[in-house]
Amino acid sequence: MAKPLQGLTVAIVATDNFEQVELTSPKEALERAGATVHILSAQAGEIRGMKHDEKADRFRVEASWNDADPTRYAGVVVPGGVFNADVIRTDKGAQRFVQALHDTGKPVAVICHGPWLLVSAGMVDGRQLTSWPSLQDDIRNAGGQWVDEEVVLDGNLITSRKPDDLPAFNAKLIAALSNVESADTPSGAQPT
Repeated sequence: MAKPLQGLTVAIVATDNFEQVELTSPKEALERAGATVHILSAQAGEIRGMKHDEKADRFRVEASWNDADPTRYAGVVVPGGVFNADVIRTDKGAQRFVQALHDTGKPVAVICHGPWLLVSAGMVDGRQLTSWPSLQDDIRNAGGQWVDEEVVLDGNLITSRKPDDLPAFNAKLIAALSNVESADTPSGAQPT
């Protein structure tokens, strides 16, 4: 079976207390489609997921987003989880990394509370997106148009509301990445 994302490397940016399924579901979908996936965080080591309000599994971090070269990645996924999103939104390194991919037109896929990072990075003005419903005022106050849909595609920005939306979110992400040239992300790209 053909793997449409063979040769592409995709970043997932997260810190401790991310909503686990919002990382694992896109990661597994990307890997099934042939992509290499790197988890990036504030520092190398491990981060812990959450299943709602319960501690869950630990995941290996390949590199810090401060050290990773955004040009080596075909796109980026930002999972939610209120604790993860509240920390990551104020991290200038995470903002710079995601902004760099966004500015080159590569897919930026964000779910649940993850759009807080986009708000803090000044990336929602004039854009249509969705999120966990409690973020809608933040998005509107930042100049974005919030809609209540399972997945929204606005240019290279892909957003979803919650874990129930993951099948549609993953499908849009795979479709968007299928249009990225593999030459933009060398096969086997490694964080620097």
